[in-house]
Amino acid sequence: MDEEKKEEVKDTPVTQAAPATMSNSSNLTENVRKNPWVISTLILGVLVVILLVTTFSGGFTGNAVSKSTAADNLVTYAESQGIDVLVNGVSEKFGLYSLAVSIDGQNSSLYVTKDGKNIVSGLIPMTTEVPDTEAAAEVPKTEKPSVELYVFTYCPYGLQMEKVVIPVVKLLGDKIDFRIRQIGAMHGEYEEIEAKRQLCIEKNYPSKFLDYVLAFAEDTSCPTGADSCVTTKLNSLYTQLGIVASNINSCMTSEAQALYDAEVSNSQSKGVSGSPTLIINGVEVQSERNPEAVKGTICEAFSSVPTQCSQKLSTQSASAGFGNSTSSSSTSASC
Repeated sequence: MDEEKKEEVKDTPVTQAAPATMSNSSNLTENVRKNPWVISTLILGVLVVILLVTTFSGGFTGNAVSKSTAADNLVTYAESQGIDVLVNGVSEKFGLYSLAVSIDGQNSSLYVTKDGKNIVSGLIPMTTEVPDTEAAAEVPKTEKPSVELYVFTYCPYGLQMEKVVIPVVKLLGDKIDFRIRQIGAMHGEYEEIEAKRQLCIEKNYPSKFLDYVLAFAEDTSCPTGADSCVTTKLNSLYTQLGIVASNINSCMTSEAQALYDAEVSNSQSKGVSGSPTLIINGVEVQSERNPEAVKGTICEAFSSVPTQCSQKLSTQSASAGFGNSTSSSSTSASC
């Protein structure tokens, strides 16, 4: 009986995946490497490691880890199998972490149990019922709404939201109290460095800060944060915006860590872990990712709506990640 079950595991596609262990997938890995055509359905095979909650498996530990830890665990396991995986975003779905990944140029999704120990390649719905959703909290109206956008600096969806929000902020100006808030880093040390850099630019060049963030998000010359291209990108942006590099470098040495730690502490105190997270007057809100939709969401928080709210903005969604392209479709994905 056990031998028959093993045969079923080897031949089962992702959409009907059967159990496998993270530590003992060598047979499946070898089969996939000899048959590369299965990549599109097995997501490179070695990553199809599912531990179903049954009386035979013993269940999961229930000790939840953070989104960034879950992503790190996936990348570490993939690297141990000789596979390069890029995690583009992490969100929560169906009691699991949903990871948007890129493997050899192929985009897909994997699910990781919240204890960070097991990977699920896909889900098979057992019902067509639409789950109940909690009613959204009402945003209190104020004369000058507080608007906070929480991001990871290299999160594709955080970059997307920044490109959408900044035109709205420029339109509303001092009618709102706006800040981009740093959550921390989940993609690597380079993300923490960029977060510190942006905090230093905001402190030393507040009038140029949003221009820098927008230019940083739209520039495609260095999407990975590699040192070899970051320097060139920064030199170009600094020259373009009139930012003196030595001022920022001095801040990075003396003040950046304290500024960064304060931001991370603030995000943790508010329970924010996903990028992007939009908070208006202290309430987390959802919005389509185009300037007109975000403008409408913010303008609903005014007790006296300013005339700027009647000005029409673009209804095109910004592209996720670096670049300045747009799309008519929208997404609610996050890191």
